[in-house]
Amino acid sequence: MNEIYKLTASEIREKIANRELTAYEVTEAVFERIEKKDELINSFVSLRKEAALQEAKVIDEKIARGEKVGALAGVPVSIKDNMVSTGDLTTACSKILGNYTGIYDATVVKKLKEADAVIIGKTNMDEFAMGGTTRTSSHGLTKNPWDTTKVPGGSSGGAATSIAAQECFISLGSDTGGSIRQPSSFCGVVGLKPTYGRVSRYGLIAFASSLDQIGPIAKSVEDVALTMNVIAGADEYDATVSKKEVPDYTKALGRDIKGMKIGVPKEYFIEGIDEGVRKVMLESLDKLRELGAEIVDISLPHTKYAVPVYYVLAPAEASSNLARFDGVRYGYRSPEAKNILDLYIKSRSEGFGAEVKRRIMIGTYVLSAGFFDAYFKKAQKVRSLIKKDFDEAFKTVDVIFTPVAPSPAFELNKEKTPIELYLEDIFTLSANLAGIPGLSVPAGLTNGLPVGIQLLGKQFGEEDLIAVGSAFEKIRGEWKLPEGEDK
Repeated sequence: MNEIYKLTASEIREKIANRELTAYEVTEAVFERIEKKDELINSFVSLRKEAALQEAKVIDEKIARGEKVGALAGVPVSIKDNMVSTGDLTTACSKILGNYTGIYDATVVKKLKEADAVIIGKTNMDEFAMGGTTRTSSHGLTKNPWDTTKVPGGSSGGAATSIAAQECFISLGSDTGGSIRQPSSFCGVVGLKPTYGRVSRYGLIAFASSLDQIGPIAKSVEDVALTMNVIAGADEYDATVSKKEVPDYTKALGRDIKGMKIGVPKEYFIEGIDEGVRKVMLESLDKLRELGAEIVDISLPHTKYAVPVYYVLAPAEASSNLARFDGVRYGYRSPEAKNILDLYIKSRSEGFGAEVKRRIMIGTYVLSAGFFDAYFKKAQKVRSLIKKDFDEAFKTVDVIFTPVAPSPAFELNKEKTPIELYLEDIFTLSANLAGIPGLSVPAGLTNGLPVGIQLLGKQFGEEDLIAVGSAFEKIRGEWKLPEGEDK
């Protein structure tokens, strides 16, 4: 049982199907690993050990009876703490939702259960997914397993560390401006932000509804493809989900990428990018050339506006979405309130953290009557130009190659201004604004810290990303996750 944690989700699934391992054994091994590692890393904010072991037992009984089981039978999965599940605490890592227990399953959770996955717990995140460090969580800091003095990235920091620390095999995160891809790069794991509308958002606690997207984080591109087969597709509860047929993503694995055109935008190789990151990017491009891909220089001229556009639109949507947390219906209620106005003010002031308040204030400002045209409306117009840049680029290339972030993971205790932190998202935001898919794949190390490449695709072009990502994994060679110290 000692070595189970080193396997991938695909290997686990196969071994359970072939009866070399039981789902119960695997689940037990995962909780043993969490017990050893998580006091130091803090990937999880809640665990469902008893329920998970019981569910694993049921899967083993089904296999023993020769019954058909799902595509993820017995595979332990973790879920970001902003996806609702029946009977489980779901807090978005905010004091304002500190006591909220789900009364229904998010569509992705329902689909995982139908696929016989074993859900082991909820992972730590920046409060309401606002941040890139997992430092704004009401449940305390999460640390990077490669170096516990470094941030794991965010907002899906706990999701990424649960994979990097080998505490589970698949994790679901959400990505509003890079929140799957950036922590995946910082933690040396694979993360996919699907096309907007490819995966249902029903049951995801909203941050910015036109940007949010749920996606998988795992050890390999194969595991990501396997998970996408389960979670993608239409949903009657989410009007923004595409009814477009879901392909078998695993068929793109190992596809020959010879002759594929990979675009490299000059705007993503700016001054100030870490030299170690630049070196890994250039070496990765050489590897893609070895695979027969054609590397093409392209331009995405409106990239420089992505950060200001995002930080007008996302806070505006957040301001609207977070208005429902008022201390009346559910969640935290201030015990000091003397009347209804007092209840609203005190509950929200005490319940929300500083970064969430900052974004609500910005959002309310840009939506106000005197500034709506000057900020919100103008940002929407520039968003259209950013999307148009990608549409034009994809007329000549199949996939776009960029860094995920301008630097590797930085110090946990390094105080950065909000603007400095917002600029960390410069390479990931555009994909959310344009609604296109993005894949982060570990590519190399700089000063002992992982660096990921980002592959961006056409809308619903996840298969191309999986093909290039899996081919790159093979030529890159074996990738070892850190063992780290036990608690």
